[in-house]
Amino acid sequence: MSSTPPLLTMLEAVNIMLSVIGEAPVNTLEGAATNDVIQATSILNEISREVQSMGWHFNTEREYPLVPDVNQEIILASNMVRVDADAYPEFDVVQRGSKLYDKKSHSFKFDRTLKAEIIFLLGFEEIPQIARQYITIRAARIFQDRIVGSEVIHGFGEDDERKAYADLKEAEGDTGDPTIFDHYDAARPLIR
Repeated sequence: MSSTPPLLTMLEAVNIMLSVIGEAPVNTLEGAATNDVIQATSILNEISREVQSMGWHFNTEREYPLVPDVNQEIILASNMVRVDADAYPEFDVVQRGSKLYDKKSHSFKFDRTLKAEIIFLLGFEEIPQIARQYITIRAARIFQDRIVGSEVIHGFGEDDERKAYADLKEAEGDTGDPTIFDHYDAARPLIR
């Protein structure tokens, strides 16, 4: 009887990274960790932030309501990595620290709820398996480059990374339902 393999966990991802440099796996990421475990975990988090900041179907919310508080300020959640509220020509909003700022009025004050496209940074185990796989492979290559620096291992890792990225992009196309209007350069001639 075969069982379904579980989704990749953060512990498994770190152990994959450790295996690339010839280190033994660990049983936990908690407590007294070695320098290699600490560095692998840090790089895994760094690459997860980098990849997710690009914005994917799984971590992007459209028409997300941003509600001003009692001080008429819009406080952004700590896991919001990009905010785009282009639907309001009267505002030119940007993220400044943990608040939304209007560059036109030079103010943090908003008198109404705005709807925006938000890219959220999610925990490693909240993202789809295909994204976990790509992030792990990319992080393992970078970890190896920083710790060992082997050109041979780098080449193998680079090939794996390219394949994992292509798989992620294919999954994005399958789940994201993109249209020509999602890319301004492609849609510009039609919008005129």
